[in-house]
Amino acid sequence: MSAPQEPRAPREGRTPRERGQVAVIGAGTMGHGIAQVAAAAGRRVLLHDADPSSLERGLAQVGANLDKGVSLGKVTPGERETVLARVGGADTLADAVREAELVIEAVPEKLELKRALFAAIEPLAPPDALLATNTSSLSIAELARDLERPANLLGLHFFNPVHIMKLVEVVHGPATSEATLEQGVSFVREIGREPIVVRDSPGFASSRLGVALGLEAIRMLEEGVASAEDIDRAMELGYRHPMGPLRLTDLVGLDVRLGISEYLHETLGGERFRPPELLRRMVAEGRLGRKTGHGFHEWNEPD
Repeated sequence: MSAPQEPRAPREGRTPRERGQVAVIGAGTMGHGIAQVAAAAGRRVLLHDADPSSLERGLAQVGANLDKGVSLGKVTPGERETVLARVGGADTLADAVREAELVIEAVPEKLELKRALFAAIEPLAPPDALLATNTSSLSIAELARDLERPANLLGLHFFNPVHIMKLVEVVHGPATSEATLEQGVSFVREIGREPIVVRDSPGFASSRLGVALGLEAIRMLEEGVASAEDIDRAMELGYRHPMGPLRLTDLVGLDVRLGISEYLHETLGGERFRPPELLRRMVAEGRLGRKTGHGFHEWNEPD
């Protein structure tokens, strides 16, 4: 990989060879999934993580996902090799974003962390690059507050697992330009996902609805209304949800859901988003769901 270089002066345009590159910052569950689907759609992708070991694991997981696709007959060996050839790792943030048409951050759901990251990305990326956040609930306006070009920022909220889930929320902040919004929607369709456009409101559409259902399910469990298995079965069989709210919370991560519910409670008020004590206690005990092997359900292996 090339050595870091000083940020370049703004350019009038890019060569066809450069156009279309995607940078994904954060190689965790969401980041490597986003990199995979962008590469599968024909984009050259550079994946970066501040932790080199996380970057290595993220690149390995892309290969593992594709291997499983081959074993299931959903991906040909040739397609696997083509996708892997399009995904590379970048040692530095500058290397990742220097030639990017689109930069997508997928770092932990912390406002100050994401704001600091975009402040670092903006002077390193081309001046016309789209900047996208994979946040599931944080304010786009707050993330864009200190940027020189806030019109270039929007939300692209993917769902886990990214290579399977079709929905992407395209979130426009008050400063997001129409051109940025149109390019975001176009990119989502290009990678074979279904966009819904929502305005910058706490929790957007999916998190606000999903968290409300998940928190009520936790309260029911806390009150002894029914077991976790039966609460989930009620929604799966009675309402045809593919996954019950407690199992989904395990998949998302109890710590992630706690952080979102705290943010929604703080911004929207009322009692509906106040985190149940059971959720707080389980997070404090390290029972975070699938990634630790223990949550509202037991998982055979941590993720």
